[in-house]
Amino acid sequence: MIHSLDEDLDQRISQWLEWDKNEKTSQEIQSLVYNMNVSELEAMFDSRLTFGTAGIRGAMGPGPSNMNDLVIIQTTQGLVTYLQEACTESVLRGVAIGYDGRYNSKRFAELTTAIILNRGIPVYLFSKVCPTPFIPYTVTHFNLSAGIMITASHNPKEDNGYKVYWQNGSQIIPPHDKNIQKSIVEQLTPWETSWDTSILLTSNLLKDPYSEVWDAYFDLLRGTVVYPMVNARSPLEFTYTAMHGVGYPYMKEAFTVVHLQPFLAVLEQRDPDPEFPTVKFPNPEEGKSALDLAIKTADTGGSTVILANDPDADRLAVAEKNVENKSWKVFTGNELGALLGWWSLHCFKNKTNADLDNVYMLASTVSSKILKSMAAIEGFNFTETLTGFKWMGNETVNLLSQGKTVLFAFEEAIGFMYGTAVLDKDGISAGAKMAELACYLQDIGMTLSDKLADIYKTAIDRVYLPTNFLLLRISPPVQYPTSILKGKYQITSVRDLTTGYDSSQHDKKAILPTSKSSQMITFTFNNGLVVTLRTSGTEPKIKYYTELCAAPEEQNMDHLREVLKEMVDAIVEDFLQPEKNNLTARKV
Repeated sequence: MIHSLDEDLDQRISQWLEWDKNEKTSQEIQSLVYNMNVSELEAMFDSRLTFGTAGIRGAMGPGPSNMNDLVIIQTTQGLVTYLQEACTESVLRGVAIGYDGRYNSKRFAELTTAIILNRGIPVYLFSKVCPTPFIPYTVTHFNLSAGIMITASHNPKEDNGYKVYWQNGSQIIPPHDKNIQKSIVEQLTPWETSWDTSILLTSNLLKDPYSEVWDAYFDLLRGTVVYPMVNARSPLEFTYTAMHGVGYPYMKEAFTVVHLQPFLAVLEQRDPDPEFPTVKFPNPEEGKSALDLAIKTADTGGSTVILANDPDADRLAVAEKNVENKSWKVFTGNELGALLGWWSLHCFKNKTNADLDNVYMLASTVSSKILKSMAAIEGFNFTETLTGFKWMGNETVNLLSQGKTVLFAFEEAIGFMYGTAVLDKDGISAGAKMAELACYLQDIGMTLSDKLADIYKTAIDRVYLPTNFLLLRISPPVQYPTSILKGKYQITSVRDLTTGYDSSQHDKKAILPTSKSSQMITFTFNNGLVVTLRTSGTEPKIKYYTELCAAPEEQNMDHLREVLKEMVDAIVEDFLQPEKNNLTARKV
C-alpha cells in the first residue's frame, strides 16, 4: 500500500503498478508517489482515456489517462474480446495494423499485434510506417474484420493514438464505440501473454501486407487518370512536404503512376521525425505558419503549387503562388472541397455517359454547402452528415449498398475522400488529384485560384467566406440568443445537435443524429449567414464556421465581406466571450 494518499487513489495506483511491466512508466509513477505529487497522480488516475473520434488519443505518459503500454494492452484486450463476440468469422478474416513515425508507435503496434495473434486471429501488420488511409484500404482489400492505426495524426509530438476501423473499412460509430469501451473496462487485467511479443517471431498468422497493398492501391490510382498526356507534358512544378511524417514515398509513387513529373521535396521535412523539429504544430491546417519551409523551398526551386500532408498523410493542404505579385494563397479546406468536387464530377462525366440520378457527394454539417449548390445545378445528389469522416465513411457504405455511386466527400478540416477505394480521408490520392487538376487547368490557361473564382461566380449565386478557429475551455451558451448587435441581425433558427433541438422543424427535433458527448449548435440569420460552433473531438479547441449565402441580386463583394466581418466579430465577442473565458485566437 502507498501511505499518505487518499485510500481510493492509493488502491488504484497500487493496482496499476502491479499490472504495469514497463519500467519507465512504472518508475515515473513511483517517483511521483515518493515525492507526494498528489495533483499529478490525481490527473493520471482520476479518469481513463475513452473512445472518442474512432478510437483513443492523448499525451504519452503513465497512468490510465495517458497513452502507454498498459493502456494499449487494455484497449486491445477489450477490442479483440468485442471483435470475437460481434464478428464470428474474425478468426478467419483477421485485423490490419499500421503505425506512423511517432515515438512508441511501432512498440504500440507490436503489443497490439501480439495480443491479437495470441487469440488465434490473423494480423496484417505493416513492416514499415504507412499512411493512415492504407489501413481502411487494407481492411476492404483483404475483407478483414477490423483495422487499427497507431497515430496521433497532426497532434503535437507528445501525443499518440489508437484509431479503429470496422469490417466495412470505415471508422467505428455507435454502438461499436460504446461497446468497445465497455469491453475495455471489463478486460483491464493484462492476460498472461499480453506483455510477451515473442509470438511476432514465430506465428504463421502474422502477415506483412505492405507490398500487395502498395501495388493494389497504386494500380487503382493509375486507373483513375483521365488526361495522362496532359499530366506528362505539364510544365507545372510542385513542391511537396510530408511535415516530418510518412507521406513522402507514397506521394512520390502517386505522382509516378498518374504520369506527373517528380515534385520538389522539402528535404528538412521529408522523412519521419517524431520531434517535428521545424514546426510548432505539425498540422498543415495551421496555414502559412506551418508552410514556411515549403514556401521557401518552392520560391527557391521555382514551384508555383505546394502540396502538404499532415504526418499520417490523411489530410492535404494546398497553396498556390500568384506569379504576378509573388504572394502565396493557402486554400481553405472548403475551397479545396469545391475544387476537388468540381474535378471529380468533371472526370466522371468525361469517362462515362451515365446520368447523375444515382451519383452522390457528401460533406459534414460544418463544411461549406458548395457541393449542395453544385448538386442543384448539375443534377447529382448531395448528402450532409455529422462532423467527421466516421459519419461520411459509413454513409458512403450505406449508399454503395444501395447501388449508388459516390464520387467525393470532404470536411473543412482539409480532409478529402476522392472515390471510394478508401472510405476515409486520404491525403495521398487527394494530393495526386489536386496535382492533376492543376495541370489540366494550366493546360487551358487557368490557375487553381482562377477555377475557384469561376466555380463561385458561374456555378452558384452565393458568397463563401471562411473563418478561423479558436482555442476552448468552455461550453456553448445554455440559452439561445435571438439576435446580435442589439437586434440588427435576427436569428431565424437554431439547431442544437447536443440536445436534439431544431427550431426550424415542426416538432422541434433535429433530423441529423445527435451526440450528448460533443457540443454543436448552428444559428441561421435572416440575412443568410449560417454559423456553427462546435467543440473539437481531438484537441482543446472550440471551432466556429460561417457561410454567408447572399441573395442572387447581391453582387457587391466588398459590402458582403464587411457584413460578414461585422457579424463574425459580434458572434465571437457575444457568444464565446474570449476575454471572460480566457480564449486565445489561433491565427492562420
